[in-house]
Amino acid sequence: MFATTFLLAFVASSFNATAQPTLSNAEDGALDEKKALAISQAAIGREIGDYSFRDTTGKRLKLSDFRGKPLVISLIYSSCADVCPVITSTLEGVDEIARDALGDDSYNIITIGFDTAADNPVRMRSFAQKYGVPISDHWRFLSGDLLSVTGLSEDLGFQFFESPKGFDHLTQTTILDKNGVVYRQIYGESFETPHFVEPLKNLTFGTDTPFASLGDLINKVRLFCTIYDPSGDQYRFEYSIFFRLLVGGTVIIGMITFLVNWTWQNRKRKRRLLKQGRVHIRPST
Repeated sequence: MFATTFLLAFVASSFNATAQPTLSNAEDGALDEKKALAISQAAIGREIGDYSFRDTTGKRLKLSDFRGKPLVISLIYSSCADVCPVITSTLEGVDEIARDALGDDSYNIITIGFDTAADNPVRMRSFAQKYGVPISDHWRFLSGDLLSVTGLSEDLGFQFFESPKGFDHLTQTTILDKNGVVYRQIYGESFETPHFVEPLKNLTFGTDTPFASLGDLINKVRLFCTIYDPSGDQYRFEYSIFFRLLVGGTVIIGMITFLVNWTWQNRKRKRRLLKQGRVHIRPST
């Protein structure tokens, strides 16, 4: 199955897509993996459209409603019995770890059903319940019409087509930044925790102006000092790194303070000697 082959995972992390090729619904019944990866990677840096969907209560939501925080998008179809449940289960596991490390409100997740003929609010709620994912403001399950689903899929570089088994599709999880721009693509039915958490950590704690405010500085410290512990499959704040940064910063500040103070004292001494007439300024020739 096409989706299974993408357990090669992250081969596209080093894939440099310089153009966005086109890809039809595969007349021979199989997607061209190289083109599919190229289309997916070409979506990085693209701002997605403001498409409309319905949540499991039938409430209409727009993607712009999720602006202001990083957003994780997973596209599945509710009648899938193998790949989509694995993707969702993997996402649930890494989400718990990420929230412990980054904070409960640091990002949001939406799972969207791309089978527009079947994936309605009732089916999406049933899918979430069947696989034990609590529906909340943090993680919503959405369904949409053909226009919204195909438009979003194109923006995300997500490829899918009907097959005798239901659908074949790219096993892709997409991370958007707070402005709705594609930041990272994650591939595979299951993926390792850092592949998911590291991009979110960079988006959550990264700042363009680390010394503009105390909050920016704190976020920079959290960015560098929150590290992954593979033995426990979790993230933790490494205090030793924090103290090394603190000591290094203290030394640098101390040196700067000393130099500023020495320069000021030296100038003050010269001014005093000038007043006393003990220092003569040689006229220029």
